[in-house]
Amino acid sequence: MSDSSHTGPAPATVVVTAGRPPAGPNQPMNVPVVLTSTYTASDFALQPGDLGYGRWSNPTWTALEETLGTLEGGRGLAFASGMAAISAVLGLVPQGGTVVIPDAPYSGTAQLAGELARTGRLGVRAVPVADTAAVVAALDGADLIVLESPTNPLMDVADLRAILAAARERDVLTAVDNTFATPLLQQPLSLGAHLVVHSATKYLSGHSDVLLGIVVTETGEDDELFGRLHGHRTLNGAIPGPMEAWLALRGVRTLALRVERASANAAELARRLTTHPAVSRVRYPGLPGDPGHELARSQMRGFGAMLSFELRGDAEQAERVGAAARLWVNATSLGGVESTLERRRRQSAESPLVPESLIRLSTGIEDVEDLWADLSQALDAAVKKD
Repeated sequence: MSDSSHTGPAPATVVVTAGRPPAGPNQPMNVPVVLTSTYTASDFALQPGDLGYGRWSNPTWTALEETLGTLEGGRGLAFASGMAAISAVLGLVPQGGTVVIPDAPYSGTAQLAGELARTGRLGVRAVPVADTAAVVAALDGADLIVLESPTNPLMDVADLRAILAAARERDVLTAVDNTFATPLLQQPLSLGAHLVVHSATKYLSGHSDVLLGIVVTETGEDDELFGRLHGHRTLNGAIPGPMEAWLALRGVRTLALRVERASANAAELARRLTTHPAVSRVRYPGLPGDPGHELARSQMRGFGAMLSFELRGDAEQAERVGAAARLWVNATSLGGVESTLERRRRQSAESPLVPESLIRLSTGIEDVEDLWADLSQALDAAVKKD
């Protein structure tokens, strides 16, 4: 694994301690949910530090933003959803500019980039992120690159250090969607990224009850990027609700425990799936034989709880696996405490590069033997009907 040395508290400590109010007699342990549309000003004119209006800032958002900023090593900004965060990042591209994206990214990212391309707002170059030379070649003349590593749902691993360094040499803005890895397993800013994006709906919140997004900018003397993103959020109204921010921060408090347990479950399930006769391929960077294994070891602290596998059969067989599962929930989204599975090509916007029989697993924190018993019986049931 990559070097996890640090000068401050460990990430497992930060998730518990960051974003707390100052300690003192009779003070609350957590920032409360602040429900207000406006604030009283310190004077008849707004002064620096005045919150002013509810679309500009909120103390509950701020606590979450400080926590995620600390975890990623930058400055956090919360949005109404992960797609709102991606939209704000794509909004940084100048009119008619070019963005580089994975050729099989999260379908929402591909849809939004495609829509912006169709209207002439920007141009899109789609590249296989595991092919470093191809990615670097696509950077010439580009304005922004949005990476995923591992990708959703093919689990491809990008050489973040090499690609981000090449982008900086060419003055290309860089953003990494870190939703799968979380800041506990990977910190893209330390690898050279300008921006990190999260769908906080997923692992950060962790309980399948929140829609929220996060962008973290690198810290430094120049706050231009943060200011532009904040302006986009304010003018477009892409603000999180205070209750959602509070729930997400509550979820972050157990992030280290959830990621540790879910990742251990995923590693064991991936190993067992490689021996199941119905499975033709398992995609998980934690497997020694995975194409991205060594690279993931060099830039991640762990391999995460997401994996995908392909069946020897067809799409219909994959659908039967989902129908036969009882403990695994057949649903989209990911990162909750419960384990979910989905045949991704059932989504109309999914990339045609994703095999029809591919099933994506979001491994939860249940007992691994129960998870395997249900998954294996679902596989067996699907195969028997052929």
